[in-house]
Amino acid sequence: MTLPVGTTTGSPTTTHPRRQGSPVGRRVVLGMLGVGAVGVLVGRPAQEAIQSTVSATVPGLGAIVPAAGGFRIYTVTGGYPSMDPAAYRLEVGGTVNRTLSLSMQDIAALPQTQMTKDFQCVTGWRVDDVPWSGVLLRDILIAAGADSSATALRFFSFDGAYTESLTMAQSLREDVLVATTMYGKPLTREHGGPVRLYVAPMYGYKSIKWLSRIEVVDDVVPGYWEVRGYDIDAWVGASNGRNDEPIA
Repeated sequence: MTLPVGTTTGSPTTTHPRRQGSPVGRRVVLGMLGVGAVGVLVGRPAQEAIQSTVSATVPGLGAIVPAAGGFRIYTVTGGYPSMDPAAYRLEVGGTVNRTLSLSMQDIAALPQTQMTKDFQCVTGWRVDDVPWSGVLLRDILIAAGADSSATALRFFSFDGAYTESLTMAQSLREDVLVATTMYGKPLTREHGGPVRLYVAPMYGYKSIKWLSRIEVVDDVVPGYWEVRGYDIDAWVGASNGRNDEPIA
């Protein structure tokens, strides 16, 4: 059975099972952000030193660099992968009727959705009222003829390291976007361009950058940060992002 157009989406008030863990301590990460602000003032050599310090202090986190508009740019590979938009393809597979390989033009031809929502990071910072646009994830699932009895989705980044997951019910929400623009402009490389996931009601680690592949699967597979202690369900204000635990 495939997903019909207009499938009912999940509700944030639904009870969601949670996997508790010990996330990277907010004090450590926020401390690195403060050091990063100094790097903006004194240039690239300081930024490179900051990145080395972060990598040594917080294993698995490659870079934290302050950016315009209140954002902090995170990577786990120590750099920002590059992809020519003309060569980009979003692969969609797994338990679908039609495997897809979507170019930027293909994505632009699908129904477009705009939304203005906050971006909340698990480390505590927040950017209010960010304008996003792109294609609802559920519209891509409909285009692929995704099996509605499947339990979950997996997401892969072309950085070669980062993965994420959502349940099928979460994926069908009206505030989960395969995003191609932010603030009315194409997504930059640093913000995950040319295409990223944006999961509005969850902490930013669910909004995987440099999105390359979506797989419809039978079971939820913990993503990059979940296997390192974060909640699989990352609802803002209702997950372990509220903790302030030191690194063990």
